[in-house]
Amino acid sequence: MPHKPSSRPEPEPRSAYPVLRSITTRWMDNDAYGHVNNVVYYSWFDTAVNAWLIESGVLDIQRSPTVGLVVETHCNYFVPLAFPQTVQVGLRVAQVGSSSVRYELAVFGKDALCAAKGHFVHVYVDAQSHRPAAIPSSLKTLLETLA
Repeated sequence: MPHKPSSRPEPEPRSAYPVLRSITTRWMDNDAYGHVNNVVYYSWFDTAVNAWLIESGVLDIQRSPTVGLVVETHCNYFVPLAFPQTVQVGLRVAQVGSSSVRYELAVFGKDALCAAKGHFVHVYVDAQSHRPAAIPSSLKTLLETLA
């Protein structure tokens, strides 16, 4: 069940996210303060969502007639992460509309609760014209399994 926003975000456990993807941190992910820079979390969100879509067979980045464009992303940070370590990115679907989807994501280090969590919104468009388009039925069916 999607998390309902509260006035103050709280970390959640892995069990709140039905899809988990492992990602290895890189040397360049650390910033001058010795922890993973905030911009890297957004890259992890993008990687987790699109890899799941590709592996599920609903996105072919070369041939899909409709593609999702990121129109909004947000992240709250609870504890720092640093290279070297493998993180897990948890994924769930919070809302599916006619042409958009809101994913909720969380990044886990070694702790039971997430180190960061946020959301990511795709709006689907025709790959050629970039005009809004309905979410393809096969994708909508997949998304609803995580909603």
